[in-house]
Parts: sequence; structure tokens; C-alpha cells
Amino acid sequence: MFWKRKSKKKDGQEAPGSAAEAAGTAEEIEGTGESGGSEEAGDKADGTAGDVSGTPEKAAVAGDGEDPEKADGTSEEEPGTEDGQEPASTDVFADEGEETGVTGPDDEGITRVRTAGTFEFDGEKYEVVSNTWIVDADKDGVVVIDPGHDSEAILEAIGERDIYLVACTNGYAPHIESAIAVAEEAEAPIALHPREMRVWRRFHGAEHRPEIEVEGEGVLDVGDLHIDVLALPGTSPGTVGYYISQKGVVFSGDTVRAGEPGMVGDIYIDYTTQLASIGEKLLSLPPETRLLPDRGPASTSAAENSNFDAWV
Repeated sequence: MFWKRKSKKKDGQEAPGSAAEAAGTAEEIEGTGESGGSEEAGDKADGTAGDVSGTPEKAAVAGDGEDPEKADGTSEEEPGTEDGQEPASTDVFADEGEETGVTGPDDEGITRVRTAGTFEFDGEKYEVVSNTWIVDADKDGVVVIDPGHDSEAILEAIGERDIYLVACTNGYAPHIESAIAVAEEAEAPIALHPREMRVWRRFHGAEHRPEIEVEGEGVLDVGDLHIDVLALPGTSPGTVGYYISQKGVVFSGDTVRAGEPGMVGDIYIDYTTQLASIGEKLLSLPPETRLLPDRGPASTSAAENSNFDAWV
């Protein structure tokens, strides 16, 4: 597996007419995650591809994963489109319930594990049901994103497959609680933004530090997956998303959930910055891109783009 910084944003990533235009009125967010002045920052990635010890070395894949364009006017009318109704979603992760358990894998080799736990924030306790995502990296191994409250349930869903990487979108407990237990099962590295280390240490202590410090505009090549790291500050300074273009999916953590910007507990930490992250980084992706959040059902870039004006 390789971690490296990207020199510039991919061409053609921004969708015309997206909420990025509206978000452009907010303060510009740097994609590289400045941490030089932060007491939480460790040594940054040096910009070159680095071999991670104990992890199988895999070839980089640069697939764009986008479906061919459909011919205008030739598609059949989908159920539920009469009288202006939205078509019913066929995404297996678009269910509205919050029952714990395993859903999937879907056609892209993605499995969701929902686990329940207690999230303590700002002196309050919240009972939450969180999404952990397991993504097939190749026929032998997986990437685990935001390992939540129940490591046994997550490991049972992984089964006999190898774990190549545990990737966290930020340092809040629903995204890191089972990170060490899951990673240790296969001696896999853990990826986290350096500005999340203070929160990490509060939960896990200083003994086990994440091996990979991810930052916006970086990339991770794991198995057959090419993963772009998106800087999504707002809910926390080091929040990131993991975009896999070849699967048409972005794991958005708590930045945006179906129909709303994500809250931490019951508050917004930095609403203006969060909206800028949503508009500039998530809603500028191709409209059919699936948004798989830390809680609740899946959505798409197009669906949340239609909601964006109501949030501004």
C-alpha cells in the first residue's frame, strides 16, 4: 500500500452548476490540511510514495469509475417519477431505519456494519447508531472505514479476508472506537489526519499512534483501489473524506448526512467552514456519486446539491 500527496486537484472533478459556486462565497478552505502550527501535528508525509511495513505491496490503479453517459431521451421512465415524484432509490444503503446489523455487500463490494454505542461530547452523552464501511480492495483484502462501537461485529463481517487499512474520517469516538482492535487483527495501519491526534489520545492514549497521517489532496493506493483524500474541515479541523472514483462513492463521515449537514452531538462546530467543505469538495463530485456517511442512510451528490441552498 502506498500513501502520497497529490500535486494538484484532478481535472474534471467539479460538476458544472454545483453548490461549489455558492460555497465559494465562504472562506476558502485549503486542501492540504495545514498542521505546521498545530500542537497535534506530527511529522507530515514527505510527498513520496512510502511502503508501509507489514502491509502487502499493491499496484496503483487510476480508474475513473464513471458510468458511460446515457443517451438523451432513451432511458425508460423509472417507477415513482410521475407527477414530479422522485424515483425510488435502489441503493441498498438508502434505508431509513437505524437497526444494528450488517447490510451488503452491494454490487461494488461495499458492506455496511451498523453498531450502537455512547458518544460523549462536551459533557453530554448521546446514544448513537454508527455506520462502519468495509470496502473490497481486491479478492483477498478490505479497507475498513470508521470502525465504530463493536469490533467483534466488524471483524465477523470481514470474515477470513485480510485487512489492508483502517481509515478514520476524524477522531470522534464513532469513527475510531474499534480502530485498534480491528487493525491489530491483521497488523493493519491506521490512517488519520494529524490534527485529530489530540482527540485520538483522549480515547486511545498515546501508546498506539496511527501509522499514516492523511491530509487533503493526498491519495492512498490500496489493493486495486485508488482513494483520494478530501479535506473536509468543519465538524473537526482534521475531518477528511475518502473518495473512490472507480466505485462512484465517497465516504463522507459526519460532514454531510442524508438531507442535512452533520452535527457533532447536537451542535455545529464551525457551520460556515462545514458548508464550504460540502459545497466545494462533496457536491462538486459527479452528481451520481454516492455519499456514504457515518450515520443514517446513503445519499448522492445530486440529492444533497438540491438541498444546499436551504442550508446557506
